[in-house]
Amino acid sequence: MSKEVILKAENISKQYRLGSVGTGTISHDLNRWWASIRGKDDPFLKVGETNDRTSKGNSDYVWALQDINFEVQRGEVLGIIGKNGAGKSTLLKILSRVTSPTTGTIKTKGRIASLLEVGTGFHGEMTGRENIYLNGSILGMTKAEISSKIDEIIEFSGCERYIDTPVKRYSSGMTVRLAFAVAAHLEPEILVVDEVLAVGDAEFQKKAIGKMKDIAEGEGRTVLFVSHNMAAVQSLCTRGMVMNNGKIEAVLPIDKAVEKYLNLNSAIQNFDAKKFENIELLSLKILDQGSEINVVQAFQPVVFQVRYKYLNLMPIQTHVEFFIKDEFGTVVTSMSSWLNSQFLVPKNGIIEVNCSLLNGFSLVQGTYSVDLQISDSVNQVYYDIFEFEIINTPHTGYVRHVRRERFGNVYTPNKWEIIVSE
Repeated sequence: MSKEVILKAENISKQYRLGSVGTGTISHDLNRWWASIRGKDDPFLKVGETNDRTSKGNSDYVWALQDINFEVQRGEVLGIIGKNGAGKSTLLKILSRVTSPTTGTIKTKGRIASLLEVGTGFHGEMTGRENIYLNGSILGMTKAEISSKIDEIIEFSGCERYIDTPVKRYSSGMTVRLAFAVAAHLEPEILVVDEVLAVGDAEFQKKAIGKMKDIAEGEGRTVLFVSHNMAAVQSLCTRGMVMNNGKIEAVLPIDKAVEKYLNLNSAIQNFDAKKFENIELLSLKILDQGSEINVVQAFQPVVFQVRYKYLNLMPIQTHVEFFIKDEFGTVVTSMSSWLNSQFLVPKNGIIEVNCSLLNGFSLVQGTYSVDLQISDSVNQVYYDIFEFEIINTPHTGYVRHVRRERFGNVYTPNKWEIIVSE
């Protein structure tokens, strides 16, 4: 039996005019007016470029969103992921009715509570307690309904001492605590949360994610969650919607969606013939069965490949080393032909060196960088020339999301059993 669809977006597009406030020039407005009285479509909906913020375009119009179609079921937690400028926040503002779409329709069943920015909907001159009642009224709650939950909201926010102080004196962390507490406890059918949890501390983020799980699983309500924290997204969401340049790339089960997002946004390095002393470095790649990748599953056999050539003097022998570093710059493992007692004999032309990791990496999930050292009579080192992501396979039998400061970088396979004797 299929679940009830509580939110449906049909052909949603949003167009903005760059470099100006309003719809444009008088001539543009006249063109729109003339088209409307003739029963024609807006002529400026036919122009505009894809929302790629990294490149300069030729049009004054840009599509922040284009042809967005998706459905969300009651009780589902949908993660919306993508790089900055992908259109995530614009979509949530349309869903929350903060702004209207240029084309398309949104169909919902029930109330939507939004947490789009720190202090969304809060009045700075009003106290925290007064803002709770204000937000509840906006959501359609009666005063009696809000009063029945206000103690629970205040306790969850952790702002008891300041609850009768004007919100303008709150820190950003306190404001987002109270805003989330209000949005989560006033029983909206759909809760929309955009990245703001990053403002809170680790303790509050844990509480907030736990509350969102309770909302979805225990109370059967729907959550739309935007975050760049892939660990939070994977632990909370059931499906993921990957966005790129204002369009939906894919809607997939959450693990597949995160993998798709990482592959989209981990650009493969293309070296522009980097020269260092006697060597011209041509490329560095990670290969999986011959295909170049930047997202590696834990324990996935891969090949590190470097290509280079000598500019002048050809050495008699050399060795190549890859040093893998974590996000803090600490070397966590390495692959060294010298440590493996394999000296390489170079030849004329382009030299290709392949290092196969037979059992892959035993590293926890995260972003890693690579230092490359090519040594003959001198050491020639290239620092931070490559980045890649490691994600963990479900069959490894351990928690995907761990804190490195507690558990470290390296996972050691293990098996547990309990023996009970009288």
